[in-house]
Amino acid sequence: MAKLQGFEFWKQTLKGARYVVAPMVDQSELAWRLLSRRHGAQLCYTPMLHAQVFVRDSNYRRENLLNEVCKEDRPLITQFCANDPEVFLQAALLAQDHCDAIDLNLGCPQMIAKRGRYGVFLQDQWELLEKMVKLANEKLSVPITCKIRVFNEVEKTVLYAQMLEKAGCQLLTVHGRTKDQKGAMTGIASWEHIKAVRKAVNIPVFANGNINDLSDVERCIQETGVQGVMSAEGNLHNPALFEGCSPPVWEMAEEYLEVVKQYPPCTLSYVRAHLFKLWHHTLQIHQDLREDLAKVKTLEGLADVSKQLRLRCKEEIAKREDAEEKEGSLPFPHWICQPYVRPAPKELTANSNGHSSEVKKAVCQKRALEDTDGTANTLSKNKQKKRSRNPNKIFSPELKPKYIKCEQCGNPKGNKCVFNLCRACCKKKAYKEVADCPGHGLKFKTKSEKVKAEEEESKEQSRMCPRPLPDPCTELQPNSTNQLTL
Repeated sequence: MAKLQGFEFWKQTLKGARYVVAPMVDQSELAWRLLSRRHGAQLCYTPMLHAQVFVRDSNYRRENLLNEVCKEDRPLITQFCANDPEVFLQAALLAQDHCDAIDLNLGCPQMIAKRGRYGVFLQDQWELLEKMVKLANEKLSVPITCKIRVFNEVEKTVLYAQMLEKAGCQLLTVHGRTKDQKGAMTGIASWEHIKAVRKAVNIPVFANGNINDLSDVERCIQETGVQGVMSAEGNLHNPALFEGCSPPVWEMAEEYLEVVKQYPPCTLSYVRAHLFKLWHHTLQIHQDLREDLAKVKTLEGLADVSKQLRLRCKEEIAKREDAEEKEGSLPFPHWICQPYVRPAPKELTANSNGHSSEVKKAVCQKRALEDTDGTANTLSKNKQKKRSRNPNKIFSPELKPKYIKCEQCGNPKGNKCVFNLCRACCKKKAYKEVADCPGHGLKFKTKSEKVKAEEEESKEQSRMCPRPLPDPCTELQPNSTNQLTL
């Protein structure tokens, strides 16, 4: 059967999905996807997976995709971050039988993506991206899709989208923010950029950004003409967003915990993070339970804290004392699922003295790096704690020892490894060659020689001390029980 492309792929495989749950690292796991689908989501993405790790680590594959295969969880798109065409293809080939499409992440703006050279930090390397998308489109049995961020210039964004379409991208998700719009500087997403891309390409387009409720979804579709709308933050605070309702937080929390129990295993940190998002507004009031939620170590403990939050909310509802004043600027009471809107950055308007550039610099400026000597008054609080536990701790990059990479996988090699490998690679090589590595405490050769020596010693003892032959007279002597009585 020929691979479906473009609008045919969207209509048939994705069933014309309009309501989409975004790929979220450690957040869009199976349990959360199933909860979202129960409340209106029509398409979900896996969390972003690292292509290189996915290829080399079978445990990573099993924990992040293979263990999460579920008939209810379709249609599903698996997202990878990568910067090498061959590695991306290998990872996609391993995943293609467990999903409906493969997505290339070109939108992650975090510092880890900058260090790893993936996500939005590849958006200026068009030749590399074209090669990656083209190769995947030619070799995969499922379509290739991309998720991007916009450039400041609408025209450049349009050319970028057209390049990806020409390379073989069958569906494009456009996040209407630039790579610098993150954290405190997130700001408003540009639907104008998304609208321009939608008009310029001949493949389905999903919009991402500024989605807090169902009315935003419908308005975005009308204003931009996109085929679907993707939600991340809005979905985390209200998984029933696509249903157009705002249920009490405890209903969503309890239902999510039930799904987690029904579809194990689910990493405890994922569950904790979801409860923090769901109970965000309530935890601003009940700080003691916020601390308890951060400390508990079991799923039952998390459920118990959520139950306590529910009871406190119900007590507050029953009393109804100064309820309106307590809510502040929230559109609903704090126990109702609703989006968290980040405070807008300070107005960067020029004042009468013309200090706009200084204000902008003050807002955008990062905390200065510590001095290289690492004196106590220049270290961050976290590093001061580490220094108190270990006075000899070194924080200066110049003074830290430089690690030599393993010749096979690139991880730090063992300092005393005879093969110049990390422990995992050394163990495989030593086992295969029946060799020792004192640096890693591996003694395959020693143990093998010991076993051989024991076998030789056993054979020698058998040769020197043969088993005595049975005495025929003894064998012929009748048993006392068989003797006749005279």
